Amino acid sequence: MKNYLAIGLFALSVSLPAYAALSTGAIAPNFVTQASLGGKVFTYSLGDALKKGPVVLYFYPAAFTKGCTIEAHDFADAIEKYKALGATVIGVSHDDIEKLNKFSVSECREKFPVAADPDQSIMKSYDAILAAKPEYANRVSYVISPAGNVIFSYADMNPDKHVEYTLEAVRKWNAEHKPN
Repeated sequence: MKNYLAIGLFALSVSLPAYAALSTGAIAPNFVTQASLGGKVFTYSLGDALKKGPVVLYFYPAAFTKGCTIEAHDFADAIEKYKALGATVIGVSHDDIEKLNKFSVSECREKFPVAADPDQSIMKSYDAILAAKPEYANRVSYVISPAGNVIFSYADMNPDKHVEYTLEAVRKWNAEHKPN
């Protein structure tokens, strides 16, 4: 009976939408880490990326799992829309850089970088730890303005709406910040 209860509670915790811990207006913690784009490792700096425009920062539990693969494909398919709006995308997980080199080629389709956070320091600073399985990131997406403020946050283990909602947030921000 205990096992069924535990399984039921876990299933409930990953099926219901969660709420991102950093709210709109919060200062996004800066970070520098190893990332991979198209299987090539480089040093990613959030601060440097924000100098170019808004950043969509999304956390995902683990490379090559079903939901994370779907989400990576969705972001890859939409990357030109983000670029047209002046935004960049970066995915973050606890995976090591070697695994992300492969994931960045096959699932991200060489369209956007994914960053390694093996010690979970970035996940912790963004309150993006999956409560039910703390060794993994929660599926959380943030849109960060060039000023470094969170302008949108969304947490849901279902990957289906992350791209749609973050694109809409970037569009809205762009509309409000167009030069007159």
